[in-house]
Amino acid sequence: MRENYRKLRVAVLGGGTVGAQVAHRLLDNADELGSRSGAGLELIGVAVRDLSAKRSVALPKKLLTTDPHSLIVGADIVVELMGGLEPARTLVLEALASGADVITANKALLAEHGPELFDAAAKVGAQLYYEAAVAAAIPIIRPLRDSLAGDHVTKIMGIVNGTTNYILDEMDTLGLGFEEALAAATDLGYAEADPTADIEGYDAAQKASILSSLAFHTAVPLVDVYREGITGVSAGQIEAAKRSGHVIKLLAICERRVDAHTGQEGVSTRVHPTLIPRTHPLAAARGANNAVYVEAEAAGPLMFYGAGAGGPETASAVLGDIVSAARRHVAGGPGVGESTHADLPSIPLSHVESRLQITLVVADQPGVLAAIAGVFSEHQVSVETLHQSVATTEEAGAQTATLVIQTHLASEERTQATITALEHNPVVLSVSSVLRVEG
Repeated sequence: MRENYRKLRVAVLGGGTVGAQVAHRLLDNADELGSRSGAGLELIGVAVRDLSAKRSVALPKKLLTTDPHSLIVGADIVVELMGGLEPARTLVLEALASGADVITANKALLAEHGPELFDAAAKVGAQLYYEAAVAAAIPIIRPLRDSLAGDHVTKIMGIVNGTTNYILDEMDTLGLGFEEALAAATDLGYAEADPTADIEGYDAAQKASILSSLAFHTAVPLVDVYREGITGVSAGQIEAAKRSGHVIKLLAICERRVDAHTGQEGVSTRVHPTLIPRTHPLAAARGANNAVYVEAEAAGPLMFYGAGAGGPETASAVLGDIVSAARRHVAGGPGVGESTHADLPSIPLSHVESRLQITLVVADQPGVLAAIAGVFSEHQVSVETLHQSVATTEEAGAQTATLVIQTHLASEERTQATITALEHNPVVLSVSSVLRVEG
């Protein structure tokens, strides 16, 4: 620590699970963190909604306040851990306007208002840090922003929501149905009382927006992220995935590619249940853990794995940002702006080429395979593999069979037209499953 450098004043906005952990560790480890950053760190207060609320760790009452504005005034570093869009957005803008560096774990705020916040920081030479906004303790923001800044990232596939990963893992390993697995996640505290943000993919979509914007140096608004949750994933799909050597994961996929319609380079950002081979590194992400798989031209494939949620885990990433902010103060100079100047267009899902696994229940009779092949040929979708199960069931008085068809790469527009045609074909009794395939 530089003996002649003044103490830096740190304000924490939000006293929930993460905020209380950050404040507690700042108080307990102030000297050690100060020695790492080169400047002393002084926690000047924690803004909370309810002074009497029970907290995960005890904090000195003299540090608690319901007035966040009083903390922002004079703070060198403001840590926003309130969540939500407002008043978080207003308070972050206020802190940046005052010249303070801001640290946030608020993925919703960054996904909705990231460009506005980064512009506000740049105007005054402040810095906005957000390592904890994606995958909690897993260091992924700094590697993308700094370590890979000189490389050409081509694709990111991430398991960035612990709740959905736990549910899908329980369905895969224990054979549970979706509702049973969700109930287990709720009992363990992985799922909220209202799990919509997780199971419908909203949380993962916000994180995908952040990762895509950062990796491809272009603003990717949340509205441009295709989103599909896991509520439609059935036990039957899980078992079919096992038989084909795959596992189903909810993936955030961020990809730099050519638009299949325009031929122009752009960015595809999407969240949906995905089949990946069991040999793929992402398949090893178990329970509520997160994992992010990055492909770069020079560095090659890189894998980041660990806890994607939790108070202490998220606090670890926040404290790392606090040390980084303190080091910047000691070194001097303006903050480093975000590199979002590529202005690549977002590619709609219908313009993306995908591989699909389509499961059909068909009438077990001569000419079925020829009819099915004709549908695929008509829509210019090439079949890579086809597996037929033994006909053992009766539907509508006819013996049936199950076909599992995996396609080669084809545009989403053509594959969706193929699925619609299959649904109306007289030999097809039902299209029981459609999943995209990666890896």
